[in-house]
Amino acid sequence: MVDFGTAEVTLEMVQASQIGMKALGAALAVGMTGIASAIAEQSIGSAAVGATAENRDVFGLALLLTVIPETIVIFGLVVALLILF
Repeated sequence: MVDFGTAEVTLEMVQASQIGMKALGAALAVGMTGIASAIAEQSIGSAAVGATAENRDVFGLALLLTVIPETIVIFGLVVALLILF
């Protein structure tokens, strides 16, 4: 059994803990989507460069396919803002 002495949990401590957990959740929402987007961007980007090197006509399509994973980060940012506010 752990003895915490005479320390009591106050309302301010609970509110501070809730704010910290909200911030942690928002950080995880943006961070995890950023990492997932970077992993997807890595393989798509290298394939896009290779396809463009062989045929310059596919540059527009390659650019479009390279941008698509970045929308995942925008969704993560929206979720983080919903958590915070």
